Amino acid sequence: MRTRLLVGLIGANIQGSLSPALHEDAFAAAGITGHYHLMDLDRLPGRRLDELLTAMCVTGFDGVNVTYPCKEAAHALMDELSPEAHQIGAVNTVTFDSGRMTGYNTDHIGFQRSFEETFGRSAIAGRTVLLVGAGGAGRAVAFALIGLGAECLFVHDKDRARAEALVASLTASARPNCARMTSDPRAVIAQAAGIVNATQVGMLGFPGNPVPMDAIDARHWVMDVIYTPLETELVHSARARGARAAGGAGMCVHQAAEAFRLFTGVAPDVVRMRHTFMTAARLRDGTLAAVP
Repeated sequence: MRTRLLVGLIGANIQGSLSPALHEDAFAAAGITGHYHLMDLDRLPGRRLDELLTAMCVTGFDGVNVTYPCKEAAHALMDELSPEAHQIGAVNTVTFDSGRMTGYNTDHIGFQRSFEETFGRSAIAGRTVLLVGAGGAGRAVAFALIGLGAECLFVHDKDRARAEALVASLTASARPNCARMTSDPRAVIAQAAGIVNATQVGMLGFPGNPVPMDAIDARHWVMDVIYTPLETELVHSARARGARAAGGAGMCVHQAAEAFRLFTGVAPDVVRMRHTFMTAARLRDGTLAAVP
């Protein structure tokens, strides 16, 4: 086992990320001297993803997480891909070894495990689901939803070509007719068991709600991949309408646990990671003192 590691995160609007807290506490628990460094593209104007990855590879980084808007671009830059990353077409975790970059997708397993914990497979098996967002996170979520047993996944994205490309990937890799593109999410919600938001809309810095809330009622479940804030407008509004709803905290913890295992070879304590996440989130949001 490595005893000293340097890892990080590349993405935009990441100053509120809880990944440093999660990984550095897990390093300490494993007896590893480690540091998790943020590389915020909003604070590095003009720097390209390929330049950053190459620099990290040659300067001693052991690995890096990749987030919006770089997951699909990172896929094309890897020397090697895990089977999941190859199938999904997006990378969110990279390991460096002897000058080579290997790309993985831990969003997929992170979403799957979080969904199972929160709603259970019975909430989706044989049912119709609406996915809003067909970018890097959306691609991982889509394959997870099909793997969880969704009968039909409707994909909506403001970029029609991106939604169509995801549907084509799903039907080619999973099974025919398992996914369809839709430009009318309201009509799909009427027949859907649940809705997932995999866009950045609702995140701090990207205000709004990507889902027509008047179509949601108590028979639905709603899941948002966003965890900054912990409860987005979508989650809050869905609960107010009687639906079961959850934000992206569970997905974040589980994808981080898998990324940590890839970086270190050590499986972290997920219960401890969840506690670390909630403590860090409350500190970030200024609510720790109000929690008993």
